Amino acid sequence: MARVLVAGESWSTVSVHTKGFDSFVTAAYFEGVADFRAALEVAGHSVEFQPSHVAAHSFPDTVAKLSLFDVVVLSDIGANTLLIPPDTFQAAVERPNRLLALQSWVREGGAFAMVGGYLSFQGIEAKANYRSTVLADVLPVELERGDDREEAPQGVPCQKTTLEHPITADIEAKWPKLLGYQRLRAKEGAEVLATVEAWPLLVTGGYGRGRVLAFASDIGPHWVPPRFIEWPGYRMLWGSAVSWLAKEI
Repeated sequence: MARVLVAGESWSTVSVHTKGFDSFVTAAYFEGVADFRAALEVAGHSVEFQPSHVAAHSFPDTVAKLSLFDVVVLSDIGANTLLIPPDTFQAAVERPNRLLALQSWVREGGAFAMVGGYLSFQGIEAKANYRSTVLADVLPVELERGDDREEAPQGVPCQKTTLEHPITADIEAKWPKLLGYQRLRAKEGAEVLATVEAWPLLVTGGYGRGRVLAFASDIGPHWVPPRFIEWPGYRMLWGSAVSWLAKEI
């Protein structure tokens, strides 16, 4: 059983409603981690979830704090949230660089995964901006310079490759369609376990003594439709991915 920290996968929306002369504002808060979390817990892993606004304050900032976990997953949370702690932004207080801490932790044997989304890898308008951070060295994929999203509302096929690997060993070859992904390129020596159209979808590799994984699409809406989440391979994929990252398989 692996201890997993998942950071990100939350968002707030503010809407202005106009009805003739009058208008009013409403706000709503959402989380997109439920199906992913369930997949890990069914496989026996324990999950601590930090929504983006919580991670801004509480994401581990030292190797010692990160070592309370076996696997760290960043999903739809931009680099700025981790690079600019609230008291640094508001009061110019010095704080540790949390991405440097994460890099050191993986190099020393930790396990790290990044899952795709509008604020993953480079993201919408390149605002996730991981290409300019130390995590670009840690990831098993090369990132584009700009907006790396590939929207596919028509649905695009994905499938596992012929490469034998513990993560995908028991999963069928053809996977349900996805509605979008990030254009990534596997680094030399990395392993491409699944593809979406002609692009890598699931890529694994190593960094120092640690293990790393990149998944180029989302873990839930909107890029991952209900059919993909309800597919038995979804839970198998993520349960096995975390087990592999934690060196349990």
